[in-house]
Amino acid sequence: MIKRTEAVERAMSILLAFSRLEPKKSLAQLARDTGLHKSTILRLINSLSLYGFVNRDQDGLYSIGASVWHLGLIFGQQFNDGETVRPVLRMLADQTGETAKFFVRAGNDRVCLYRENWHKLAHFGVEEGMRLRLDTGASGLVLMHFTGDELEDPRLLNANGTANLEQTRNPNIASIATPVWSPRGEFKGALSISGLNTRFVPDIRAKHIPLLENAAHDLGMAMR
Repeated sequence: MIKRTEAVERAMSILLAFSRLEPKKSLAQLARDTGLHKSTILRLINSLSLYGFVNRDQDGLYSIGASVWHLGLIFGQQFNDGETVRPVLRMLADQTGETAKFFVRAGNDRVCLYRENWHKLAHFGVEEGMRLRLDTGASGLVLMHFTGDELEDPRLLNANGTANLEQTRNPNIASIATPVWSPRGEFKGALSISGLNTRFVPDIRAKHIPLLENAAHDLGMAMR
């Protein structure tokens, strides 16, 4: 069993409270979003600031520091297939009229490395770089299954390992996801298509599963 350290988890909750939509936050906002007392946040931020993980501007607002970017660059070196993945995502988005994404596992979370919206589709949902719970969404099922976790219901995956869900993390979103394998048989991540379940209905999802699986095969063959 993994031993947990409360102070570290609290510090991580502060870092994960920031987002592209809210890159700067006040102390009150951090307290609201993390559930931590302001005194606890200030104590942890002192240490995070010392190592460059959090900045504080002249207005008293906090933001992510340069050390996070440094670690992000190191993480990104492991997944430097953007030039290979993005054309596949654009093709899927164009042919389905939905949003295509590529996820990898990071501990007990899934991370959206790349995302492409259909050009006529209003922006919604997951941002690139966003961490989400591993046990939600079709991509989460695929990542769990092919990285050694047991699923409560393996029948959620078809013979090719593709998951098809009517509801995901967001109850209004449906998704399909399938594994991507390199030529050497390495599991690279999960390729997914998602959309509003009032539009991305079961018949439409079933129709797009072969397209997704073929795209995942071609993508895997092009990966290093």
